[in-house]
Amino acid sequence: MMRPLAFLLCVFLSACGLLPARHHPEPPAARILPPPTPRTDGAIYQQGQQVELFADLKARRVGDVLTIRLTEATNASKSAATKTAKTTSVNNTGPTVLGRTITASGVPIFTTTLSGADSFAGEGSSTQGNSLAGFLTVTVTDVQPNGNLVIQGEKTLKLNQGDEFVRLSGVVRTADIATDNTVSSSKVADAHISYSGKGVIDSSNRLGWLARFFNSKYAPY
Repeated sequence: MMRPLAFLLCVFLSACGLLPARHHPEPPAARILPPPTPRTDGAIYQQGQQVELFADLKARRVGDVLTIRLTEATNASKSAATKTAKTTSVNNTGPTVLGRTITASGVPIFTTTLSGADSFAGEGSSTQGNSLAGFLTVTVTDVQPNGNLVIQGEKTLKLNQGDEFVRLSGVVRTADIATDNTVSSSKVADAHISYSGKGVIDSSNRLGWLARFFNSKYAPY
């Protein structure tokens, strides 16, 4: 009676270790903006308050915003097939003395026959694809010495049956920014893009803890 109980206890303890950690959305990193330039009383020109009538309104300073066009699409496929076959056969007739084969109890003792065959066949394939489209407006958090912009931003959508989170960070060249202050996500260097969610819909797409146990390496069969 104790052995089945001990086995069930081990199963439950192993399954508890397979429970996924709850990933709560991380709060956005605090963006440190440069302090405002002090005003000079009585001066017509105020530093930091200039109006550029003939310049494109593109992001180029810390604190500026930039819209990213999410156009991510990847497709990957791989297949492999291997077949091998080998056959071995040996037939050696023993020597004869005075026209007779040497035998023991009527059985030839120097006659050898050997045969063998082996084969292997293996095949595998894998296909994967994903896509992400939309817009996400981010903030310039730093300007590198060569003029590239370090960006970071996120979008939170609170829907009826759950929440959706889109986060993006990376580096953008100012030359890649269009006149409408947008840039494609394919031109973001060191891009880190994440799309996740939580709620009823997200939970319904997850295996239960017992199903995860029987799909893990700890399953007994």
